[in-house]
Amino acid sequence: MQAEIRTCMEFAVDAAWQAGRITQRYFQTGIEAEWKKDESPVTVADREAEAKLRQIIGKYYPNDGIVGEEYGVEEGSSGYRWFIDPIDGTKSFIQGVPLYGVLLAREGINGVDVGCVYMPALDEMVWAGRGEGCWWNGRRAGVSVIDKLEDACICYTSWRSFAENGRAKAWEALTGAVRIHRGWGDCYGHILVATGRAEASFDPIMNPWDCGPLLPILQEAGGTFTDWDGNATIHGKDAFSSNGHVFSAVQEHIKS
Repeated sequence: MQAEIRTCMEFAVDAAWQAGRITQRYFQTGIEAEWKKDESPVTVADREAEAKLRQIIGKYYPNDGIVGEEYGVEEGSSGYRWFIDPIDGTKSFIQGVPLYGVLLAREGINGVDVGCVYMPALDEMVWAGRGEGCWWNGRRAGVSVIDKLEDACICYTSWRSFAENGRAKAWEALTGAVRIHRGWGDCYGHILVATGRAEASFDPIMNPWDCGPLLPILQEAGGTFTDWDGNATIHGKDAFSSNGHVFSAVQEHIKS
């Protein structure tokens, strides 16, 4: 079983890298975006990167299902399915800001067992497999040891999204309780937690393809990835990651 997970991890890293190279061809070129029904942007880079990932998965894991942000669901027969977000942080991408990532994760009957986040413009690759640890550019990754909220750094995607989703009080409580808060958002904020560069990261609205690889990455790094109620899932309506040490203190604020 562990050998299979290691093989799958290697596959995910290579696939995410290939998709990331596609996005780089369009990055900082003044690419135009279309706006979807949910008012989120999409570009030709999103679509080409997801198409590439679907092609690669279809070649090496032809019986697995696929759930992608841009092209929807393909059913499979193996009991596994892949979650794809070809560009997490498309708003950053079209702005020419390098804080966007390619997300890829595999889910089976026991949950997500492999996940990979590649930040093409930063050339940072973070991946994990159940029981195989978390890895950051080839070396083991782990969360920080900070255990007091007043010493913590927290990340978020947009402060406006807290108010828009009825979380204004949580925003005020969190930002007032920590040492530093920064809008290093989307997947990058959660990756900062997994690699010990921040203590918590928050998103008040999420989809499974946004969360897919973050759960195994955070858990294997020694931290937590849950919804705001504390459930370890990629299928919640919101999400936050922590180094584990500040988990309870954070929950007190976001549930208040």
